[in-house]
Amino acid sequence: MQITIDGRSTELRQGAAVLDYIKELGLDSSSLSSKPLAARIGGEIFNLGYSPKREAELHLIRFADEEGRRVYERTLRFVLIAAVRKLFPAARVIVQYSLGRGIYITFVKEPELSDEDVALLKEEMKAIIAAAHPLVRRRMDIKEALEYYEKDGQLDKAALLKMRRFSYFDVYRCPTYSDYTDYFYGEMAPNTSYASVFDLYRLGDSLVMQMPDKDAPDVPAPYQDSPRMLAVFSQSDRWGRFMNVANVHDLNVRVENGSIRELVRVNEALHEKNYARVADEIIRRGVKAVMIAGPSSSGKTTSANRIATQLRAEGLDPVMLSLDDYYIDRDKLAPGPDGTLDLEHINALDTAKFASDLKLLLAGEEAGIPRFDFLTQRRASELVPLRLGKDQPLLIEGIHGLNPLMLGDIPHDSVFRIYVSALTTLNLDDHNRIRTTDLRLLRRLVRDYKTRGASMEHTLGMWASVREGEERWIFPYQENSDVIINTTLHYEAAVMKRYVYPLLSEVPPESQYYCMARRIVKFLNYFLEADIEDEIPPTSVIREFIGGNSFYRTED
Repeated sequence: MQITIDGRSTELRQGAAVLDYIKELGLDSSSLSSKPLAARIGGEIFNLGYSPKREAELHLIRFADEEGRRVYERTLRFVLIAAVRKLFPAARVIVQYSLGRGIYITFVKEPELSDEDVALLKEEMKAIIAAAHPLVRRRMDIKEALEYYEKDGQLDKAALLKMRRFSYFDVYRCPTYSDYTDYFYGEMAPNTSYASVFDLYRLGDSLVMQMPDKDAPDVPAPYQDSPRMLAVFSQSDRWGRFMNVANVHDLNVRVENGSIRELVRVNEALHEKNYARVADEIIRRGVKAVMIAGPSSSGKTTSANRIATQLRAEGLDPVMLSLDDYYIDRDKLAPGPDGTLDLEHINALDTAKFASDLKLLLAGEEAGIPRFDFLTQRRASELVPLRLGKDQPLLIEGIHGLNPLMLGDIPHDSVFRIYVSALTTLNLDDHNRIRTTDLRLLRRLVRDYKTRGASMEHTLGMWASVREGEERWIFPYQENSDVIINTTLHYEAAVMKRYVYPLLSEVPPESQYYCMARRIVKFLNYFLEADIEDEIPPTSVIREFIGGNSFYRTED
């Protein structure tokens, strides 16, 4: 019997690990850009210590792959926390959220974290990495796992595991370094030497653990200051603490005891106050144009409508405009090297026409606004005349809303820029964050299925392209905004679970999107389902995805 690894075949031997075959076939590398981190068999991801039992075709996962970057981050987190436990055994580490190419990590210790502490930590991590300590996968039954984590002081993880409906729990342990054992909800590299590219930066009593960039993985990505993004994450974190939903266990408790209904009311009230503050700032600045941008499934449309409502409450009459109407006719776009049209490229929009129209409108003159027909893939032949009245601010929504190219020679201070995204700070436990991109994907899966009849595999198949467009055209401009609106609702995953969990569970193992579907299913396994839709107001951001939005009919 044989196995095939990236197209190269070799004899299958009982007890031989994937890593053994990789070395024999000369597929290993010292460079992170080409070094295998895990393997995919069918639709499942396996660590390199796995021993295939039968003939199989394996595909190696590297840092350029989304799953490879996740493996790398888990391994680096393991190294960091192992080092903290040795140097600062009384400290509590909370891995919170991504900040650019880094991971923001809070330290609770006395005295507070210092530059000297960070230098010591960095050296200890380097020593752990240089020693290539093995990371051994081990299966515990739930009772054993609970006893271990309670004894180890990881009460957050123990509390979450008590709600787990499975009889076992897979962990990774480092037998040659304090026998540290932990779980990071997915596969990890074979040993600590794989996590060799990193850097640490101190921000007050917190750290940013800098990851490599996917396009230059052999060096840590440079740290970029992101004060606006950090501020909005901090706001969400504060909200979570005073609503008593810092992690999934807290949310599950509220589902069980029924207090999630109160959570919905408070969470929605906080959102409404945020929209009111934004509207007040728009009025204070006296601007006539508001640009609203954000990544997929961030809630841009609902946010634009809620801001408009707040402006109407102040006696104004806002006018809505979509950048989608400035699409160039599809037959006039040049295809890319692969023969497809990149509809997220800024060149797919008539930026000159938009800048000209906006300039006329801001001057109080009339502009002819195009209307793009998505059925014919062309603009309508007639333009719609528009002139703004004295009390009519213009709200413009589109993914390129923050790109300076949209304004031409219009002074930037004449436009108010809003960045909208779903920036969750809800954690699975102290050491395992929930990625904002995973939450947005969950929203997209629900919306596309309910409103467009799209299968789970169809939406999963589009996601990589969507993410590439965001990385290129949206994220680089987020700090250029005047304000960032965080549309995350701390309760939303418990509500959306019922829509996609059964459908994702039916994605077959032979599907190329099985590992993505399985990852989301495993993530949702930790949430209790909440049947509370009657409590969710019709103007809520979540209504943009589950339906029942009173601003427009998402069912159409």
